[in-house]
Amino acid sequence: MAKQTVESLVEGGKATAAPPLGPALGPLGVNIGQVVAEINKKTASFKGMQVPVKVIVDSDTKEFEVTVGTPPASSLIKKEAGLEKGASNPLTDKVADLKIEQIIKVAKMKEGALLGKDLKNKVKEIMGTCQSMGVKVEGVDVPEAIKQVNEGKFDEEIRTEKTELSTEEIKEQEEEKKRLSEELATKRAEFETEAKEIMAKLEGKESKLIRSKLAEAKIPQPIIDELVPPEKKEEGAAQ
Repeated sequence: MAKQTVESLVEGGKATAAPPLGPALGPLGVNIGQVVAEINKKTASFKGMQVPVKVIVDSDTKEFEVTVGTPPASSLIKKEAGLEKGASNPLTDKVADLKIEQIIKVAKMKEGALLGKDLKNKVKEIMGTCQSMGVKVEGVDVPEAIKQVNEGKFDEEIRTEKTELSTEEIKEQEEEKKRLSEELATKRAEFETEAKEIMAKLEGKESKLIRSKLAEAKIPQPIIDELVPPEKKEEGAAQ
């Protein structure tokens, strides 16, 4: 029996017969409404995220099978943390703080795609992704959290595969997220004030020099680009 496969990215729980899915399935003779319903059922838990799906169709019987991949670990972390994006400078900026239960949850969801030989090591892999996004774990920076995992602090949670938070923990997490957001806003305001003082002293100078001086003062690059946009190359200039 010949089988054909259609692969696509869909928003969790919101697949439709519109392109690219519908036109790809149409020639295969399957009931597109049934396929879409099955996809939405299987991806409902990934609301707001792009999810890779495969629809495998039997060319003779028109029966189909839907298999669902998982979004990138970074997308799952953002969902758990309630973030739209990670930190622009994860080395200095922290935008959220996840509990170990949430790390375990993401590690289990990505289990087949991780390299760790057991859940404990997979948890540390997910923590590594948190570090690249400016996300803390259990109130500490990721290197310290990984150290705590190695020392066995979270062995019981990992052994029992605990993934649920209490109402109190959810409340604490929201409060910490708010605190981190306010802290970032304060830091940004301080950087902007310092940057504008430097710019005032260099008024009339080339933007290249101003950008250089701002960088020397350790003003974050996104703020530099916002206040002094990089000069664009002239059209037709030599490459």
